[in-house]
Amino acid sequence: MLFAAAGIIGTAGTARAKTPPLRDPVFLNIGFVCQWQEECIDKQKRAMRKALAYTKKYDPPSWKIHLCNRRAVQRRSGRVDWISYNNCIRSPAVQPSSASRSNR
Repeated sequence: MLFAAAGIIGTAGTARAKTPPLRDPVFLNIGFVCQWQEECIDKQKRAMRKALAYTKKYDPPSWKIHLCNRRAVQRRSGRVDWISYNNCIRSPAVQPSSASRSNR
C-alpha cells in the first residue's frame, strides 16, 4: 500500500512539473501552436532562438519584421509560428509589399 501511494505522489509530481507556466506568454503561445507536443515545442523554441539571434545580429528593416510577423501568424488561432517566422526573416527573397513601397 505504501508503494502505491508513493507511485501516485510521484506521478502527481511529474504531472505538476509538466504543467505549462501560466505567466510565460511565449511558452503558452508555442504550446497552443504545438498542441503541447514536446517535439514540436522543441522545434519552435529552436526556431525562436535562431530568429531572435539573427534579428539581433543583422538588424533587418522593420518592414521585413512586420511582414514576417503577419506571415507567421496562424490564421485559425492567431498565434505565431516561429518556424515560419525564422524562415521568412532569413529569406533574401522577401521584398516589401507594394503598399509599403508607395508610402516611402
